[in-house]
Amino acid sequence: FLARLTLGLRSRPGYRPYDSAALLTGAVYMHLLGRLRLSLIGVISSGAAPSAALRLPTMAGVRMRGAGQQARMMGSVRDLNDQGVEYSVRKTEAAWREQLSDEEYYVLRQKGTEYPGSGKYDKFYPKAGHFVCGGCGAPLYSAAAKFDSGCGWPAFDRIVKGAVVTQTDSSLGMRRVEILCGSCGGHLGHVFEGERFTRTNERHCVNSASVRYVDAPLPDGAAETKVLPEPEDDAAGAKSILSELLGKKGGQGD
Repeated sequence: FLARLTLGLRSRPGYRPYDSAALLTGAVYMHLLGRLRLSLIGVISSGAAPSAALRLPTMAGVRMRGAGQQARMMGSVRDLNDQGVEYSVRKTEAAWREQLSDEEYYVLRQKGTEYPGSGKYDKFYPKAGHFVCGGCGAPLYSAAAKFDSGCGWPAFDRIVKGAVVTQTDSSLGMRRVEILCGSCGGHLGHVFEGERFTRTNERHCVNSASVRYVDAPLPDGAAETKVLPEPEDDAAGAKSILSELLGKKGGQGD
């Protein structure tokens, strides 16, 4: 294409040699600008921001190829979690691709994020039943744990004990706590605290593509709990330190 344009320029009256160089420079600049734009889209779609890859098939393909290269370099990206848990459900990426839909694979295996308000479970509030991992079927949340946070994604305030592991997520220039299925390592979303929506003071922001609703009670013996550790009671700690200091002072006076 550039060669044809160059020949066309040369055939024009008043052709100057540097016209070809200027044309080539401009083409290279536009190519690099396009590559930068795609890179920025990939960065935005990789965190909690709305997923551009779900709307751009070519970008999704780039992300999938990139994830495959990363997996080959690091062994299994799914083994990464703060607790050092080795997942009991293990499959090749080819097997996961065959089992999951494109959207499920992107979210569960590549840590993607749905557009807010687009998930089928965002405004779904069943009176009974529970939610399981969309990848391996492990029980995660009871229907009673789901609440309306208004964030655009399904929200839960407690989870089946031992059902998830966490991973510190420092993407997007902030520190968040990612939650993953404790059985297969599938990405569920992130957990936040301190918002005081419910008595647990914990919000699990979960992708609809990461879970599946089951119209049946949780398995017998499945107890629900918080994920994050209880914050230390600063007032109690300060009182304890003050009592200790006063005790030492009193001892010195005797």
